Amino acid sequence: MHNNKKFKFSRRTFVSGTFAIGLSVGSGVRAQTISGTTEIEADISPVVRRNISSFRSLEWRPYFKNLKKGAILVDITSRALHMWTEKEIYSLYPTSVPMSDDLIKYGRTSVVKKVVGPTWSPTPEMKKRNPEWPDFVPAGPDNPLGTHALYLGWRYYRIHGTHDTRKIGRRSSNGCIGLYNEQIEEVFKKSVVGTQVLVI
Repeated sequence: MHNNKKFKFSRRTFVSGTFAIGLSVGSGVRAQTISGTTEIEADISPVVRRNISSFRSLEWRPYFKNLKKGAILVDITSRALHMWTEKEIYSLYPTSVPMSDDLIKYGRTSVVKKVVGPTWSPTPEMKKRNPEWPDFVPAGPDNPLGTHALYLGWRYYRIHGTHDTRKIGRRSSNGCIGLYNEQIEEVFKKSVVGTQVLVI
């Protein structure tokens, strides 16, 4: 397992866009639009770097009627999570996504619960596929949900952190959307129960 390194960015052109918008602060992806080109600085894994070309900053209006309680859009193809707060502060994060198409849940839901230090239990389907897995994992460094989790209206589906940074940028999850622990902490702070979620 890789050490959970904080993002540090190396300069590279990341997204071409027509509107100027600042991306997330802290350990998240940072962007600054200069002459229509968004420049990103990040120390990211080769897997994430290969997916960088498919990242695009987005406008929220084609996807949501309003930003009441904020909005999260997860793009499975580009393996990216887009977030807007009620004040239209925009953030973009690389994610892990489900490892196979049958595990993906598309459509609209919302955040129904926020948990710091989540515990984890495999779903019945996971247990069938992996009978050797434990029935329960407490919060801590061995927990697959990382340090924070947003529980969604769909049963068993969550947006959560991961201690295994190799998973980010990959099709590697059993249905959930994973982020670096530093970044799920940011998303966690900016979201509320009722934040809109759309998976496309």
